[in-house]
Amino acid sequence: MIEPQAPAPPGSAQSWDGRGGTGGDADSPVRLPVRQDTGRFLVLAGVFVCAACGLVYELELVALATYLMGDSVTQASVVLSVMVFAMGLGSLAAKRLRRHAAAGFGAVEATLALVGGCSAMALYAVFAWTGDWGGVWANGPRCLLVAFSLATGLLIGAEVPLLMELIQRIRRQDAGGAIADLSAADYVGALVGGLAFPFLLLPFLGQLTGALITGAVNAVVGGALVLGLFRQDLTRRARGLLVAANVCVLVILATAAVLVDDFERAARHAMYGPDVRVALQTDVQEVLLTGGRDGRPLNLFLDGRLRVSGRDELRYHEALVHPAMNGPHARVLVLGGGDGLAVREVLRHTGVHRVDVVELDAGVVRLARRDPALSALNAHALDDPRVRVTAADAFDWLRGAPATAYDVVVSDLPHPGITASTKLYSQEFYGLARRVLAPRGRLTVHGGAVASRPRDFWTVDATLRAAGLRTAAYRTRGRQAGFAAGPDRAPADTAHADRDWGFVLAARHVPAPRLDPSGPHPRTLTGATLAADARAAERTRVPGLPPSTLVHPRYAG
Repeated sequence: MIEPQAPAPPGSAQSWDGRGGTGGDADSPVRLPVRQDTGRFLVLAGVFVCAACGLVYELELVALATYLMGDSVTQASVVLSVMVFAMGLGSLAAKRLRRHAAAGFGAVEATLALVGGCSAMALYAVFAWTGDWGGVWANGPRCLLVAFSLATGLLIGAEVPLLMELIQRIRRQDAGGAIADLSAADYVGALVGGLAFPFLLLPFLGQLTGALITGAVNAVVGGALVLGLFRQDLTRRARGLLVAANVCVLVILATAAVLVDDFERAARHAMYGPDVRVALQTDVQEVLLTGGRDGRPLNLFLDGRLRVSGRDELRYHEALVHPAMNGPHARVLVLGGGDGLAVREVLRHTGVHRVDVVELDAGVVRLARRDPALSALNAHALDDPRVRVTAADAFDWLRGAPATAYDVVVSDLPHPGITASTKLYSQEFYGLARRVLAPRGRLTVHGGAVASRPRDFWTVDATLRAAGLRTAAYRTRGRQAGFAAGPDRAPADTAHADRDWGFVLAARHVPAPRLDPSGPHPRTLTGATLAADARAAERTRVPGLPPSTLVHPRYAG
């Protein structure tokens, strides 16, 4: 498959395919409408733009797949490995097009612009409208992700051999020098594309529009390079076909860009139902609210995960907070909890002097304060004068927090299996939390579903113990069918939705999950049910699990 070549003497004329001399059209210098130096510069500029577009396609697939399917490590690994493999295949396949390099490059760029530009929208559509089909199509979105990664990689891989042939047609140089020039333009373009995606395209245009505009830029630059510089290499028919192809691609991308808002609304309705009230993209995540009026329960989704269900959030938050409040509780720290619901339960206890809330997403806090339904659900807890909210990463904030400052720490964070949350369930994180606890302080942690993910849950327990804390586990049941409220991500399918939440109460002393006898009476929790839930959780214990650390996370995605 790979043809051996003898190295050319420096300065000798040698084509990219290793043949010396000037025989054949492919080896003849092309007539350009500009000077040779200008022509080479324009080709290298085209390499720069194509490389930037290619990396944007790659990052777009990773970002959207992570948002839709979770576990960023798995999605990034799949996209990168498949794409790099496909680039090798594309490079080999492009060898057959070198004698028609201009026409081949034009066709590759038009196809790449269409595939890369529409990949995000197609993947989102399949997930939204077919993601709950199950059966044979249960992994349909993942198969489409692999297909787009493969197609995009094949087309990107075909670019370099064709561009090498084109730049050598302008002015001959040794292959090593030509490769160095192309590689430099390619790598700098990749840098610009890699920085433009998170800092420009994603925040200002969004995932779908950003991909469509990138595709349009790709089509314009590829078509202009071939039709402008290498027009003489193309027959009249080839020029007409290339113009028609690029026009069709641009029309498709422009039409999709015009309709993208309507498409997003329809996709949201397909996934979340027709009652989407609020849909916004904060600096951290996508936030959606459904229901909350006309008697319909409120649901809060963060990056596609059902974070709060008005039907049963009370069970979760009462079980999370009240057992930890049995004892001194004048100073309370809530990690996460930007929806204000855990704070609501904390403030039901008398004797609370101060509550510090550390929430990564300031947009969620604003919504919890301003949205009528959500602020009513949290009883306007975040507006209480005793509450102070800080927008920060919980791990970073704890590193600078004063020692022994809090009687109670409530960890109301997303499921540890979500890659971005793994460090917030690590031994190092719990060591920082232990440092801010008063001598008789308690830490309560949501550990995910006990019944369906016992290894994850008991890994949380083992990690807390490794951080020097004593633990007591318990759970609560009673989720409404079809809902996956709380931080875990789960399908809305009733057969697969988790039906419990697991919690771990930790302290320097041996903790006991009990309710404060002088405290408020929870509406869904009693001392007897709490004791029974502790015994039920203990029966699921998985012994001998190692703790999770920053460098060796132990949670399943």
